[in-house]
Amino acid sequence: MAMSTMIHNHLPPTLKLCSNRVSIIRAHKDQVVIDRRPSTQLRESKRATRLAESFSNLLHLHVETPPKSNVNHSNWNLISDEKHSTPTMSPKEVISNRWREIHGCMDWDNLLDPLHPCLRREIVKYGEFAQATYDAFDFDSFSEYCGSSRYNRSKMFEELGLDKNGYKICEYIYAMSHIDMPQWLQRSQLGETWSKDSNWMGFVAVSDDEETYRIGRRDIVVAWRGTVAPSEWYEDFQRKLEPIGRHHGDAKVEHGFHTIYTSKNDNTRYNKSSASEQVMKQVSRLVQLYKREKSEEVSLTITGHSLGGALALLNAYEAADTIPDLPISVISFGAPRVGNSAFRDELHQMGVKTLRVVVKQDLVPRMPGVVFNEESLQVFDEIITGPLDWVYTHVGAELKLDVRSSPYLKRGFNLLGFHSQETYLHLVDGFIGSNSTFRSDARRDVALVNKACDMLVDELRIPRCWYQMENKGLVRNANGRWVKPKREPEDIPSPNIAEPSYQALDHLQPIYV
Repeated sequence: MAMSTMIHNHLPPTLKLCSNRVSIIRAHKDQVVIDRRPSTQLRESKRATRLAESFSNLLHLHVETPPKSNVNHSNWNLISDEKHSTPTMSPKEVISNRWREIHGCMDWDNLLDPLHPCLRREIVKYGEFAQATYDAFDFDSFSEYCGSSRYNRSKMFEELGLDKNGYKICEYIYAMSHIDMPQWLQRSQLGETWSKDSNWMGFVAVSDDEETYRIGRRDIVVAWRGTVAPSEWYEDFQRKLEPIGRHHGDAKVEHGFHTIYTSKNDNTRYNKSSASEQVMKQVSRLVQLYKREKSEEVSLTITGHSLGGALALLNAYEAADTIPDLPISVISFGAPRVGNSAFRDELHQMGVKTLRVVVKQDLVPRMPGVVFNEESLQVFDEIITGPLDWVYTHVGAELKLDVRSSPYLKRGFNLLGFHSQETYLHLVDGFIGSNSTFRSDARRDVALVNKACDMLVDELRIPRCWYQMENKGLVRNANGRWVKPKREPEDIPSPNIAEPSYQALDHLQPIYV
């Protein structure tokens, strides 16, 4: 998949070296074979390996091989056969009588460890919305629509197999930036493209009648797409905090995240209004329709992975400041720190509930600045970045996962795999509690983990980075030549598509499972 290749291409050279095994001497047919690379190259490889080990130890990644799993690897075929004969979704239970608790009104006390099955199902649901922003995103730099969604909003969930989740997309969100943000803004290599300024950054959706009945309220969801180059965050997202909010108090957030959320330009096609204005316009309309006019219980759930998790917090802050008495929750995956302690405190005072899903071995949640809050790395940060004027602080409750808990995942240092959203979803689906083994009846397809990385053990025989367009997007024309296909007219991004009317939203058809 293009995403995986792009991330690897933007890794620092030392981390690229460290991602491969360095074998100086190896056994081969009872002989010892010496690697005869130039001595300077050997020294660089050794130094890179030592750097990776030191870096991992500093960050407490614990990449050493753990005790043997209780899964018998000789039975992989049997396990695969059993998995293939089961549904990929856990049963949907009616949670209408306790939706506020699952939505975070009690900060998920006594629901995280052990993880309540109903909460697990909801986390996976929102996590799949976050994953959808990657699966539908056009990463192909040779596509004239690079940086857009591959599908029209009316068919995206169906194309991605999410049509049974019980939500309908109401609006797409586009974003731009007034500062140079490395690789988050995907652009086509072609001269004439759908947009030279904007990228598709996510969507606003709303629950249909059946899902609304099951979960006890009309749920508005905002899903934000993440960046494709987390390895560059250390350099670019760490030094500048700026005020947020109408009151210009002490709350400050990272400048790079904020500029993506708020940038606009009258000379652009898709960002005459900012991502902030687009999303708040649609959320306000839905709240007006369902809460004010229909007197329904309404909630706002904002989700995102990586950079998307940072944008979700900014979105939640603005929504809480704009729409009073609206239950707002953020469920983020692998999200970085966003602001200072005053920002955290204001979110808490406004009633925003935040659940951060974090993989222990993932580096991105330790950014900006890798780890600003831990004394053991203060000296390390000063050496690399210079003196720090502010301290970034995480927000909300944390659900911490561990790659070592799953018998299906490889051990060792894997920057891409640790941060992959599919790795997160796999670990959530299998998590019971910090003192329990991996859930034996986990439902999500294990093969999904290797969509854009190489995290699954070889015994499963799942190819790495297997998720891509068939034939990498090429099709045969009438003359038998391989060409780039033309998109269907409804899948071509257009700023002139009429927004859905109140009546259209009022008659959303329920989806039966």
